[in-house]
Amino acid sequence: MSSAESTAVTRYDVLVVGAGPAGCAAAITLARAGRRVVVVDKARFPRDKCCGDGLTTLALRELAPLGLTPEHVPNWQAVGEVWLRSPSGREVCLALPAEGTFAATAPRRELDAALVQLAREAGATVHEGHTITAVRTLPDRVEVDTDAELTLTAGHLIAADGVWSPTRRLLGLGEPGYLGEWHAFRQYAGNVTGPAAHRLYVWFEPDMLPGYAWSFPLPGGRANIGFGVMRGGQNTGKSMAAQWAGLLDRPHIRAALGPDAQFEGRHTALPIPAAIDRAVLTHGRVLFVGDAARATDVMTGEGIGQALLTGRLAAEAIRVGSDGTGKNIAAAYERAVRGELFADHRLSKVLNGWLARPLLARGAVRVAGLTAWTRRNFVRWMFEDEHRAIVFTPRRWHRRFLKRPAPYR
Repeated sequence: MSSAESTAVTRYDVLVVGAGPAGCAAAITLARAGRRVVVVDKARFPRDKCCGDGLTTLALRELAPLGLTPEHVPNWQAVGEVWLRSPSGREVCLALPAEGTFAATAPRRELDAALVQLAREAGATVHEGHTITAVRTLPDRVEVDTDAELTLTAGHLIAADGVWSPTRRLLGLGEPGYLGEWHAFRQYAGNVTGPAAHRLYVWFEPDMLPGYAWSFPLPGGRANIGFGVMRGGQNTGKSMAAQWAGLLDRPHIRAALGPDAQFEGRHTALPIPAAIDRAVLTHGRVLFVGDAARATDVMTGEGIGQALLTGRLAAEAIRVGSDGTGKNIAAAYERAVRGELFADHRLSKVLNGWLARPLLARGAVRVAGLTAWTRRNFVRWMFEDEHRAIVFTPRRWHRRFLKRPAPYR
């Protein structure tokens, strides 16, 4: 897009800062509803992102209505079963239903680029490689300056700009020193010849509880290897670096990967925000989504599904209407987020406390593999095919509990 074209229209209905899953979900939803949408991101796509690359059922159920198909992601890998390893060494295989895809892996470099393209196709204007330098909230609009000497004006701003949200900081809402509730290390491995070439592993290591190590399969004998741990206690920066350095030396992990597996490139690390119940979700005409709303699942550290969900909820709140001040949109968004995520977040925090104890973590894996029924349904619950706390929230009960068809069939 030329400079003249980029500055021809500076007033939009909605400005989205951040073109990851949360921002793209919002942009696609609003653009398809006829809103004029502009998206700004400091990166140029495709770009890598520290992530396990796993897509839960929740994520797939959000991606499918956006129009994303497996064909959009060259290294999409459907996942049919999950292997859990207890701290005691016990392994349990949990098979997902065979009728369709309930879980997958997709490199973020490819997934996010595909979503950006869908946003463009929906009609959104996308500015890549631009950093925001100022945010001004006014009674009837939001104004944002960028490093390209471009000022963008919109009725509402959706901040989808990550754990250290520049939007939050520029509005004076930042929390100095915040490092998230989880921390993750990740690297790709090639020449994977062991069962990890096609199995998705979750290893509950005694020294990582309530966190875990993982190996997520990718096509071509590759895998995404990493681990995520809760911050605090024994998990310091030095201890996490030592855990990472010795990850492949653990016999069961080496056996899963095969003797010739080798790390590729460099490892990446990222703090993971998982405190949506304490996050500032709105500020006037600004709505925070995804990592900027600290929406990651506190039990698993997974955040793509929550990012897509909060992006959609923000878009729907804006789409439904406004009273001219934006207050009813902010209130509608906060109500929607509370209804969708708060009860599940609180239950997950309780479960995290249990999983921090090796004996209870061992018991959880044993219960998961107890019968064919528990194996089939535990994995769908773990992958959030239903709300985590649905048993305790009767308003969300429905007749097809854990029986809905696959997002991709």
